[in-house]
Amino acid sequence: MKIIGTTLNAKYIHTNLALRYLKAYAAPEYDVEIVEYTIKDPVMNIVTDLYKRSPDVIGFSCYIWNMEEIKKVVTILKKVLPDVHIVLGGPEVTYDPFFWLREIPGVDTIIIGEGEATFKNLLAEIDGQKDFHQVNGIAFLEGEKPVITPPAAKVDLKTLPSPFRFEEDIPNLSKRITYIETSRGCPFNCQFCLSSIETGVRFFDRERIKDDIRFLMKNGAKTIKFMDRTFNISRSYALDIFDFLIREHEPGCVFQFEITADIMKPEVIEYLNKEAPKGLFRFEIGVQSTNDYTNELVKRKQNFEKLKRTVTMIKDGAKVDQHLDLIAGLPEENYDSFRKTFNDVFEMRPEELQLGFLKMLRGTGLRQQAKQWDYQYMDQAPYEIVSNNVMPFTDIIRIKQVEDVLEKYWNDHRMDLGIEYLVSQVYPSPFDFFQEFGTYWEEKNWSRIGHQPEDLFKRLVEFNKQAYPDSQDMLISLLKIDYLDKLVFKPRKPWWESSMTKQEKSPYYQAAIKEPERVSKEFAELKLNEKDMYKHVLIEEIDFDYTHYEQTGEYRSKKMLILAYFNPKEGGSRLFFAEPSNLI
Repeated sequence: MKIIGTTLNAKYIHTNLALRYLKAYAAPEYDVEIVEYTIKDPVMNIVTDLYKRSPDVIGFSCYIWNMEEIKKVVTILKKVLPDVHIVLGGPEVTYDPFFWLREIPGVDTIIIGEGEATFKNLLAEIDGQKDFHQVNGIAFLEGEKPVITPPAAKVDLKTLPSPFRFEEDIPNLSKRITYIETSRGCPFNCQFCLSSIETGVRFFDRERIKDDIRFLMKNGAKTIKFMDRTFNISRSYALDIFDFLIREHEPGCVFQFEITADIMKPEVIEYLNKEAPKGLFRFEIGVQSTNDYTNELVKRKQNFEKLKRTVTMIKDGAKVDQHLDLIAGLPEENYDSFRKTFNDVFEMRPEELQLGFLKMLRGTGLRQQAKQWDYQYMDQAPYEIVSNNVMPFTDIIRIKQVEDVLEKYWNDHRMDLGIEYLVSQVYPSPFDFFQEFGTYWEEKNWSRIGHQPEDLFKRLVEFNKQAYPDSQDMLISLLKIDYLDKLVFKPRKPWWESSMTKQEKSPYYQAAIKEPERVSKEFAELKLNEKDMYKHVLIEEIDFDYTHYEQTGEYRSKKMLILAYFNPKEGGSRLFFAEPSNLI
């Protein structure tokens, strides 16, 4: 019996952990071949590839990001392979199986919930008597009659075989994200999240987890992402894993976790700040809303002051990058309330701030209560809302404008000095800056065209000139520093029009050649000759005293020179600042 487990990942670098657990559990009785595609692959290409493999059974792993494409694939596939047994599993089909059985007539069976044991039992019946009533945890149609069998028992996670020991995966470990679980379930009950449906938390054997991680690192894995909904729910468990990774990590390997920040103990953070190598860990933290009433309505327990303490301690430690999430459109969170939520969270200056929109996932309490708040949402996955009783579509549109520029101008960290100046000194609040800029961005139709890095600087300058022209000189100076600091090679033509001609710059070059210590001791240590100076150093004028800013955090206008040196061997830049009068 030829069995294929497949899915459509969002990107090539992603891998599907569920399929690998199914394959490991089905062995040795059944050999499951894993075939992964992406949602960008043409549907007919996927159908053709699956057809050529001549399968008897195909299992699809289904999520909100791939369900619509899977529907197309299955519909065509069943026409060209009418005898193939098609199985769907995963969170998107678990909570409304009869809808999908009717929506996609080519589907034979849907697995409900945890799939390892159920899938193996189903394969035994497909291969044998085909009495599917004997398989717990599935849904199917008998003629037009929907059938759902009794729930399958939860498997003992400590007995699950490792999903990481397949030879065919090893060559790609360094190129793709590896996902791993140390637990299943979530102790919380947030009504917008599928994790709230499964009660309790179960843990895998931690020594087995460590052995798997050792194997993955030894074979080249570079990015390992933990799938636990709340990795730090057990302080001792989390601390043990953190300690293991700090002691035994391989160079270049990065580990990502979803943590609940307000339950993280200060002593754990202190340990990470002291012992963890910089960049080894990355935390994803779901804040979602700082509106207490909204959190109460969705049964989300969150102490924002403790969350803020955790995020601040981690940021001050400068060892762990943090990605914070917000959700727009939660119950009774109107535009003004969301503005406050955004500003509350942005005040912590996370390395990344992800602004998402509420999705009414099948099976969640919020979807069942949608009428209570007059939710209107997309009929197809991802079921994103378009309005509710306190947030009309016009406000959704406005917040989406914020989302667009937030990603380009904050999360990419191309121009941290310039953005920090605008959000802290010029605009009424960070949200107001991103909103005004996002609206302008949309009016200019810039969202419909591509952007070179230089374009992003020019567009910010153009916007700010009409919004707050008095801040323009300071902004341009800060953006020049941002731009030169991030470059690898000396630019042939920067994005700005230089305020100095070649003739005006020449005396500064000559002074820096003859007496480099007048720039700084560190600049003199470069020992640049005349050829190197003109070839690898860019001199530009700014209206900002950067040295004073570094020492005090104050913005002070002052004519200064940047001397940006670009290392021809190693790449990258070093910036030096000098007063013009110190050189000539």
